[in-house]
Amino acid sequence: MASSGGTEISVGPINVLALGDSYTVGEQVGKLESWPVQLVRSMRVAGRAVSEPTILAVSGWSTSDLIRGLQLTDLQTPFDVVTLQIGVNNQFRQGTIVDFEADLAELTKTSIDLVRGDAGRVILLSIPDWSVIPFADGAAKSEIAGEIDNFNDVVRAQSEASGTHFIDITPISRLAANESDLIASDGLHPSAKMYAEWVELIQSVIEEIID
Repeated sequence: MASSGGTEISVGPINVLALGDSYTVGEQVGKLESWPVQLVRSMRVAGRAVSEPTILAVSGWSTSDLIRGLQLTDLQTPFDVVTLQIGVNNQFRQGTIVDFEADLAELTKTSIDLVRGDAGRVILLSIPDWSVIPFADGAAKSEIAGEIDNFNDVVRAQSEASGTHFIDITPISRLAANESDLIASDGLHPSAKMYAEWVELIQSVIEEIID
């Protein structure tokens, strides 16, 4: 399998590494319903040879937590594709944009290293907007949404600067304002249905990468 930069990455099944927080873990959905697992299943249905996903993510992780997690984890590299979705906990804890930007740049560089320097095999995902879900009832929803947009502007800019892919799943997350089945039973996390909608976007980009 040739990489988008022309270097050889893998001749076997596609190996995907998913980095993140609760959204990558699939908090509140079954272990087969997280989006990385749904992604692999969907790709296999499409006839792709794909290994089980490697997931390095913990609910509640911020960018600094993920940096430490990567430092402490012996990942079997290289991977064919790395996805990175992180930052909602930075925003929730009122972390600064400046700190987020610096951490995201470091995480993006690490992600690129994990695919042998081929930035075209890294995907940055936007942060969902949790202001539309029941958990945010009583909160300053417009302020939360604005902060999410600001953090996502950083993600988009980092993707453009690094030559990685950017996938904006935030509009899908905002549909939950009127579609309750897109939210899990805890009123906070995405449902399996919402993850499935993310997978459609992610899979199309991955298939473009590996082809």
